[in-house]
Amino acid sequence: MSTATDGHLDVGETSVPFHWLAVAATAVLIWSYLSVLYRVTNVVGGKSDLALLVAGALVAGAVLARKLPAWTAFVVGGGLLVAGLFGYYTTVPGAYLAFSRVGRIVADNVALLTGLSVLQMRGVGTWALGVAPATVFVPWYLVFRRQYGLAAATGGLALGFFVLTGDVGSFATLVGVLGALGVVAFGTMARYGGTVAQLDVLAVAMVLMILLSTTVSLVPGGRASPILPSGGSGGTATGGLVSNDRRVAVQGSIDLSPKVQFVVNADRSSYWRVGAYDRYTGSDWVRTGGNRDYRPRSSPPGEDYRIRQTITVRRDAMKAMPAAWKPVRVVGDDKGNVALSSTGGLVPQRSLGKNESYSVVSRVPATTPRKLRDADTNYPDGLESRYTQLPASTSDRVKRKAAAVTSEAENPYDKAVAVEQWLERNKEYSLEVDKPSGSVADDFVFEMEKGYCVYYATSMVVMLRSQGIPARFVTGYTSGQRVSEDEWVVRGVDSHAWVEVYFPDVGWVRFDPTPGEPRVDAEQQRIETAREDDVSGVDTSGSENGTWTPEPTSTTPSSSTTPTPGENSTTSGSVGDPRVDPNQPNDVVDPGTTNTTTATSVTTTSDEGGGIPVSPPSTEQLLYGGLALFGLLVAARRTGTFERAYRAAWMRWQPRKDPEADVERAFERLERYLAGQHRARRPGETPREYLEALSHVGVDDRAHRVGTLYERARYAGEVSREQADEAVSLVNDLVRGRSRTS
Repeated sequence: MSTATDGHLDVGETSVPFHWLAVAATAVLIWSYLSVLYRVTNVVGGKSDLALLVAGALVAGAVLARKLPAWTAFVVGGGLLVAGLFGYYTTVPGAYLAFSRVGRIVADNVALLTGLSVLQMRGVGTWALGVAPATVFVPWYLVFRRQYGLAAATGGLALGFFVLTGDVGSFATLVGVLGALGVVAFGTMARYGGTVAQLDVLAVAMVLMILLSTTVSLVPGGRASPILPSGGSGGTATGGLVSNDRRVAVQGSIDLSPKVQFVVNADRSSYWRVGAYDRYTGSDWVRTGGNRDYRPRSSPPGEDYRIRQTITVRRDAMKAMPAAWKPVRVVGDDKGNVALSSTGGLVPQRSLGKNESYSVVSRVPATTPRKLRDADTNYPDGLESRYTQLPASTSDRVKRKAAAVTSEAENPYDKAVAVEQWLERNKEYSLEVDKPSGSVADDFVFEMEKGYCVYYATSMVVMLRSQGIPARFVTGYTSGQRVSEDEWVVRGVDSHAWVEVYFPDVGWVRFDPTPGEPRVDAEQQRIETAREDDVSGVDTSGSENGTWTPEPTSTTPSSSTTPTPGENSTTSGSVGDPRVDPNQPNDVVDPGTTNTTTATSVTTTSDEGGGIPVSPPSTEQLLYGGLALFGLLVAARRTGTFERAYRAAWMRWQPRKDPEADVERAFERLERYLAGQHRARRPGETPREYLEALSHVGVDDRAHRVGTLYERARYAGEVSREQADEAVSLVNDLVRGRSRTS
């Protein structure tokens, strides 16, 4: 064994290319964080541009490493990063490059390092293309310069950044960490020499680390705050729509809480809106942009009416401030606890405690179908691109279906109503569903027969966006149970998701594609069951006495063309507050007050087939399985298991060739067998002498017969097919422990 100076370990005629193994480990490390940038560009566009930039950085790193010293990697990489970030900041709204905005740039970068997902950045596509070349070029250049420690450190720094933002999953993080360790380990072996035994031990150790991570997470937290966890046909709710977090992930079956969340005193009913989301990833919703300081806001651009509401919390803690859209002013001393989200919602700076109250004045868009039909499509700068975004994974069949559903509509309003009605009429309402494995909207429109509000709202937004209509996903509560003229009791079952569509000169207008009557039934059944089971917290403020209804009057309805809350439009659906049914229930998980159930779809086995449907393994499961198999193979080679298995098979099974070769192989097997049972043949000892020497320890005449046939084949070269078969059969009997036949 000798160690070559070019980073190869020579073992006989084989060579272990430790340098190239270090290069491969660097590629694995780079992949771990590039997977985040790929996911980003898949959502917002730019995959092909990202591929070109990465390929260019790889080629440049490999070529320049032959010509320039190692320190130039940091100069070139720094220049690439500065240029990329400059390009990003010039595209961010708000004069980001002005000196007065330097503090904001610093604050935004600090936010990224403390858990703000990059998907929440407004111009994340440009940002991803800006940072990709530098993060690829530097470690790739350094590994080709054989600066293995620096390559691992720079790649690990980039990976650590995405760990802090919460965008890289635990599996990719673990693979990246192992890649960095591999760069250092293989680089050390390439520089100072190594052994095959060390390579085996390193491979087994890495595989064991990955397999252990399936039960003990090495990266706490993982992705940033998924509100409704994805995966499987259900799941455990670790967050909730009412918390107004920045990410909403769709899950499977849910069980809603019947407990009271808050009580509203208001002069009119409404949907109590919590948050809106603009970026769709295919599996969840993200609100881009950060929060800003509270200040009174302007009314919607068109006609509106006023709602003043006072909300009193009835749960232990609530991380949201529900209010009718559009909240324009917080009343009283609560302003210091309020921030504004990028989509105009109220965000508490601290959790609201039980019995704590706040008051809000909202200005609600008041419009009519005629006004909405006549609205133009001159959208404000940036609004159309932001609210028509769809991930690259959106299928063409969804776009074709949306075009077919809206084919007879001539304006955005009629298109929205057409999609709303199509979903209401063609999908069944149910809280028990299996979470789709692919795109939520695609699967719900084409593969699923039933779902709840999150599925309906997601599908409607995607279908409208595919037709160029700005729309967004909204969460909050329906109005709840009315218990007096100006009081509504809102429970966990009232949590909801719906759609807002933008109309110039009007603003954001609500549509609700989820069927109302089935939701009412689901809500009432859940509440009645909880009452029968004596669940605490189900009622308050006289809610156990039923819904309050106003006394009938003989007042003639107003002939005004501006609807007021409670009136029904001539079209089905929900346009603004005038089309709200205050008794409709809801179906979005509330983190502190709901329980989730896992729905399993089981088909009974019969003679005609069937059985339990088996989902195909996920990509991570396949990777884990492949790594487990690789680890077992390396461990087996290291412990000699392969060699022992081969010898056992060689002893027990003999393929047939020509008669002479078969006899010689049969004698080799016999000799190996006798060596294990008694002793090996000594140097210079002929086969006949060996067999005769073993006769006194019980070697029977079968062994002597094989020896005779071996001498005939070896020295005379004349054995028949029958004699060869006889020799093989005799050895088979001896090896397998069969007794001698008479």
